[in-house]
Amino acid sequence: MQTAQLQLGLECRVLVLNKHYMALRVICAKRAFSLLCREQAEVVACDDGTFANYDFHMWRQVSEAKHTFEAHKYDWVSTVHFAIAVPRVIRLLFYDRLPRQSVKFNRRNIFARDGNRCQYCGKKFPTPELSLDHVVPRTLGGKSTWTNIVCACTACNVRKGGRTPEQARMKLIQKPEKPKRNPVIGVHLSADRYQSWKQFLDHAYWSVELT
Repeated sequence: MQTAQLQLGLECRVLVLNKHYMALRVICAKRAFSLLCREQAEVVACDDGTFANYDFHMWRQVSEAKHTFEAHKYDWVSTVHFAIAVPRVIRLLFYDRLPRQSVKFNRRNIFARDGNRCQYCGKKFPTPELSLDHVVPRTLGGKSTWTNIVCACTACNVRKGGRTPEQARMKLIQKPEKPKRNPVIGVHLSADRYQSWKQFLDHAYWSVELT
């Protein structure tokens, strides 16, 4: 049971801020604890709109109280000697570079942008059952860009063939656009456990890279 709980806690995601509290990326809890133990980062705890900063040893002590009074609010990593809460946000102490300003153009981000939903029939599918479709086919001069590639199920892709949606008498459920930030982050923000991230996310200014 303890091994399962340990593994579950280490699989949680943690938002990483730079020295100036600007979000950089999302990492797994295991990597976050490694940074904390090596004193390269500190925990940023957000409670009722206020912030508190803790090093690893202080966070371990705080976790003891939280485990007693509000254990249900956190994910936990239990060792032989103690249980420690998985932090939602950490801040790098010696890293002041600015976050990435653009979103990577790749399959994962396209699937995330479209929510794994076929942009023609509107149905949601597992990733292996989806393909990427050029709205304007490459044979007609269409390019591989954010605004010309969408998710499509096999049936709709076959039906459309090498034609434009108008030629195939099909209609897109939404206009494809380039995301202002990494769309995969939305998957995590939909969970209550990651709501504290929103205080550090400015959608119009920067994007978060998942690693």
